[in-house]
Amino acid sequence: MIAIDMLALKKNGAHKVSIKEALSWSIVWVAVSCAFAGWLYWYLNTHPEYGHAIAVEKTMEFFTGYILEKSLAVDNIFVFLMIFAAFKVEAQYQHRVLLYGVFGAIILRTIMIVIGAALVSRFEWILYLFGAFLLYTGLQMMRPEKEGDEDITHSFWFKWLTKHIPVSKNYDGEKFFTIENGKRIATPLFLVVVVIELSDVIFAVDSIPAIFAVTTDPFIVLTSNIFAILGLRAMYFLLADMADRFTYLKYGLAGVLCFIGVKMLLLYFGIHIPIALSLGVVFSALIASILVSLHVPRKTKS
Repeated sequence: MIAIDMLALKKNGAHKVSIKEALSWSIVWVAVSCAFAGWLYWYLNTHPEYGHAIAVEKTMEFFTGYILEKSLAVDNIFVFLMIFAAFKVEAQYQHRVLLYGVFGAIILRTIMIVIGAALVSRFEWILYLFGAFLLYTGLQMMRPEKEGDEDITHSFWFKWLTKHIPVSKNYDGEKFFTIENGKRIATPLFLVVVVIELSDVIFAVDSIPAIFAVTTDPFIVLTSNIFAILGLRAMYFLLADMADRFTYLKYGLAGVLCFIGVKMLLLYFGIHIPIALSLGVVFSALIASILVSLHVPRKTKS
């Protein structure tokens, strides 16, 4: 699917992604994810070693993990907007940056999930640490933003990258590297890809433990994560122009993280919250925060 996406980009060249194109690709990615879930159910249901009950359970786990990851990925969109604004990346080049960003994110998250699954299988108490961390993160997200919180150029890793990576002051079209004074150096577009990869790793620290609350099956954790990431680029172009409208969405995401954190901590007392209930809570929190964002006027800064 990534290869098809890359071929499409090569054929169409650098261009600003329209709402229509973003919507079409979003439908494609969701359809592919649903097709995979359908195949997963069919395989487990027809396999004598598993059967209908396990097929339903694993398919529900996949959809819950997929929707959870999709919802938490919305936060990535706000950060991508800040990164593109900070580097003044033109709209026609954002498609290429995000495509390579998604490809790198899949590799990095796969490594993190494999390590996480190995740790959870050996040390069960790590799930409780994950739960406490998610609860803390959710509560932190609910705090009012301070002046300068949204300025990505103030972050330590942004300053470190711009200081240590030799980068041209000028863009060279959609190229990641260029020649200046006989030397091959990076363009600002390459730096943008690196920053996006780092930001995704930071978000993965929240999202990957959250999926482990749904299931500890590494196959389900990995596939639900990857399918959610595959559609992230299309979702960005679909929602980028409306990002400012979702003022209260972060509180819905914070609520989801708090719920998942509490769910993991309850496992210590032998209390298991059903997958269907978890899915309902995630849906309800997101829908409620979106509806509030659309109907409550945004507070303007004086």
